[in-house]
Amino acid sequence: MAGVFAPLGWPLQRRPRIERQVLSSSRLDSKALELQTAKEILKEVFGTTSAEVEEMIRLRLAERDALPENLKYL
Repeated sequence: MAGVFAPLGWPLQRRPRIERQVLSSSRLDSKALELQTAKEILKEVFGTTSAEVEEMIRLRLAERDALPENLKYL
């Protein structure tokens, strides 16, 4: 009986890999949209330009990278 279903296993095992690729690109699109929305909110809240928002984010990331490992997620 296993011999009958063995050929069916190959296409079924390959299908999730394709779905994972779609999900990962969807996740990236979602994160990009989230970042763009956050930038727009920062521009409105602080009354700044896009360049200033980019600078704020860059400085914040540099500060976070300078923290000791045990404090990075506070």
